[in-house]
Amino acid sequence: MDLSRSSKTVVDPLSDVLTVLGATVTRRTRLEAAGRWALAFPALDRLKFVAQLKGTSWMMLPARAPQLMTPGDVCLLGRTAYAVASDPELPPLDGQTFYAAPGCDSVRLGGDDTVALGGTVSFAPGNANFLLGMLPPFLFISQSSSESAAMAAILGLLNREVERDSIGSQIVCARLADVLVVEAIRAYAGSVEQVEVGWLGALSDSRLGRVLRVIHEDIARTWTVAQLAGVAGMSRAAFSAEFTRRVGQPPLAYVRAWRLTIARAALAGGEETVASIANKVGYTSQSAFGHAFRRAFGSPPKAGMRS
Repeated sequence: MDLSRSSKTVVDPLSDVLTVLGATVTRRTRLEAAGRWALAFPALDRLKFVAQLKGTSWMMLPARAPQLMTPGDVCLLGRTAYAVASDPELPPLDGQTFYAAPGCDSVRLGGDDTVALGGTVSFAPGNANFLLGMLPPFLFISQSSSESAAMAAILGLLNREVERDSIGSQIVCARLADVLVVEAIRAYAGSVEQVEVGWLGALSDSRLGRVLRVIHEDIARTWTVAQLAGVAGMSRAAFSAEFTRRVGQPPLAYVRAWRLTIARAALAGGEETVASIANKVGYTSQSAFGHAFRRAFGSPPKAGMRS
């Protein structure tokens, strides 16, 4: 998402994760439709946003009740198949075929009673798992949410840019789409009733949020459960259980996973040695780093280096 690192200590885990993973909106799409229609899309290693601008549509995911989308609503889709339709009972067509041709980013199905914008958030090769594995497959943010005001403003600007097609429009749309994704995640995280469990919920929690921030501030530190529990102001047992329940993995497993994710991204950059990367993420032994890397990714660190 081109969120550049500054010389200051990183204290925002979401920005840190999006930066390291190379998250960016790589494709923006538009759907205009009228009458009866339904399109299905497969599961992919990407994050997808859909914003309803006009009319209504239904969003359908496996094992979930259909979600009505009204103007101003935004949803984020993780690694899941989904369908969007005028009626949830309609059998969907393969939506990919409508957008398959090069440059075909806008589809019109009979009219413009319904208008929606979409965007695909891609990650640097191999880097999607860390974030997608911790996010729910579907994040819905209603336009009536108290957290949605910023999204509404961005959607208005984005829609105007798409329609005016003026000079500089491509880069303006790209930046607005990036910001929309972050605001949607913020809005969802701010809806406490929706994120009682999960990484976003942990970020918003006063105690676990402090822990995640110090981990991301100093990933190379030799953290212990006792130290992290002290940051949270909890006993070791209570902290470990709560962190595991909310984040989906024990505290030190999270530290290890983030260290190795940073290392993998740095190796792909090809600008540092394996030894320097290992040291930067907290491994004093290159052999220990190599063993942990192989166990996590199935290949030695050098295999991930850009030639």
